[in-house]
Formats: sequence, C-alpha cells, structure tokens
Amino acid sequence: MSIRLYVGNLPQSFDAKELEALFTSVAEGVRFKVVNDRDTGACRGFGFANVDDRKTAEMVIEQLHGKTFEGNSLRIEISERRDTRGSAPAERRDGSSAGSARKAAPKVVHADSIESGAPDPRWAGELSKLKDLLANQKVGV
Repeated sequence: MSIRLYVGNLPQSFDAKELEALFTSVAEGVRFKVVNDRDTGACRGFGFANVDDRKTAEMVIEQLHGKTFEGNSLRIEISERRDTRGSAPAERRDGSSAGSARKAAPKVVHADSIESGAPDPRWAGELSKLKDLLANQKVGV
C-alpha cells in the first residue's frame, strides 16, 4: 500500500528535478507532485510525495524533515487522507463553515415565461430586499 507524505515549506519557484533528486537520494521510487496555484501557476508552498511502504516513508521523514532546500527548511510528515479527517465541513478563513454561506442564501427559482406585470423571477429576491429597505427607511421632514 502506498503512503502519502505532505511536503511543506517549499519555495514558490524551484527546480522540480532537484527536489526529485533529493528524494531519490534517500530512497528509490518516491513520486512527487507539487501543488500549484490555479491562477498564477506558481507553487503554493507544498506538495505530496508517494512512497511504496511505511519503512520508506519513515526513512524519508527522518532524513529530509528540517533539511534546507533552496533556503527553506522542508516540513515532511505523513498526510491524512480526506476521508479520515472526519465528516465535519471545513472551516473558512473568516470563521464560517464552507456550506453555511450557500445554505443561507435565498434560492430563486427561474421561469422561462414571465407573467406581465410580475417581476422577473431572477431579480425577485433582490427586489424584495430593496422594498424592505425602502419601507424601513425613515426620513425626517
């Protein structure tokens, strides 16, 4: 069974061949995949390495964890699989959970035919909010 290792604290730009050479100097058969930013294509600072067995994983961690690579001290540890982390939704940076914003938003049902005089169903929710805001405004005369 393959063991997945988290490799963190990578520089934003580095030579992947050098990192692979570093891994193969410890053990043969280590496969590495860097995680890149979708927009910029730059390294996000981490990646994952797969090794064939636990003994090899422990050897890689022992020899490379804390080792300096292009000015950064590598952080290497055994990665947890997503299904073993629990079923609770992930928390966002702002403290809200990932699903809460989607569930709280009002859902608008779209219709192909619009009745005359009726508001466009795509904007009905926004129109209702505007009406409430106007009704709650108090202007001093």
